[in-house]
Amino acid sequence: MLLSAPHPHRLRRRLHAIGPVLIGACHLGSLSLLITGLSLGAALWGLALYLVRMLATTAIYHRLLTHRSYRTPAAVLWVGCLVGASAGQMGPSWWKAHHLAHHRHGDTVADPHTPLEPVRGWRGFWRSQAGWLLGPAFHPATLPADVEADPVLHAIDRLHFLPLLALAALSWHWGGLAWLGAFCLRTTLLFHGVATVNSVAHLVGDQPFATGDASRNNRWVALITLGEGWHNLHHAFPRSVRQGYTLERGRVRRLPDPTYGFVRLLEQLGMARELRLPSDRALQARGNA
Repeated sequence: MLLSAPHPHRLRRRLHAIGPVLIGACHLGSLSLLITGLSLGAALWGLALYLVRMLATTAIYHRLLTHRSYRTPAAVLWVGCLVGASAGQMGPSWWKAHHLAHHRHGDTVADPHTPLEPVRGWRGFWRSQAGWLLGPAFHPATLPADVEADPVLHAIDRLHFLPLLALAALSWHWGGLAWLGAFCLRTTLLFHGVATVNSVAHLVGDQPFATGDASRNNRWVALITLGEGWHNLHHAFPRSVRQGYTLERGRVRRLPDPTYGFVRLLEQLGMARELRLPSDRALQARGNA
């Protein structure tokens, strides 16, 4: 008797479910550094992995793929999404689906990772930081049609775990257990760094812009996420390629935003165009009274 192939919907869910397993493995793998220690070479390797993969998450997954804050050749998007997948950030369809749901339903029970609903306090923080990946909210109800229509992005989404495993194997090949441990540690720190935008940046910080939700500008989150912590601005102007803005006494002040600097570099190299930025008048009009 022939066994039937799994339904595409079930297969996709199974492939997506590999993601949290690998992130858990990276948490455990970080403990290997207690045995090997952290050499200078391993530390520099880990730092490079953090910065490059964080930029892939912030500049490519978030500002390009999800919000179309600027335009690039398709090859830049594809390579950036491969690097984003190697960060343990899942695939492009999964990532975009959840982030758009977050914007549509910000800080309500339909928001997949708000720290404010349906529970608050430490339970809400845990749910927002990581716990939501272990519940029914992990699987998006629908996937974005534009990403699904791109055969390269579709393949990256379903095979999102392969770039992560390949980078782990490369770390082992180049530096043994110490470099693999550095890879695991930086992947773990990157995972939690990105998650602080969902958790901390909805709990602590200032709200210079009126958004109707709990999003906040948090300088410490901005530091570890290369500019993503200016989250209140992002909710006020989701399509802005620069998130580093605030208002002081009604005047616009620009804030450090390394991700925006990276996109400007791409623009100078001819690999980015049509950068979207709000005017000072538009920023002032959205100010909290």
